[in-house]
Amino acid sequence: QVQLVESGGGLVQPGGSLTLSCATSGFTLGYYAIGWFRQVPGKEREGVLCISTHNVSTYYTDSVKGRFTISRDDAKNTVYLQMNSLKPEDTAVYHCATRRMYFFCPNSGEDYANWGQGTQVTVSS
Repeated sequence: QVQLVESGGGLVQPGGSLTLSCATSGFTLGYYAIGWFRQVPGKEREGVLCISTHNVSTYYTDSVKGRFTISRDDAKNTVYLQMNSLKPEDTAVYHCATRRMYFFCPNSGEDYANWGQGTQVTVSS
């Protein structure tokens, strides 16, 4: 059974940092692209970042460039989202998702096959 479990969310002040983890099981992570998405109640889901099987990152939104970094550790079956210089508008539930795909990332969230339940990130003073 494919499972994705996000962790690391919490309450931080503007300008602070958080690292989210996506622990995976039930498949071989090295064959999959992994993406991070975020969603605020009542708003459309927004893509954040994806990392390909060949460790190439793709930004889905310019709003996190220079602040967020995605990485993967296939030996640990885990993907990370390092978030720095957090802003209140980063507040959302953050989900990880997977797609079996080589070399590149999916074009959008519609192309991902499996999703985690998410972890809440709240940025507030």
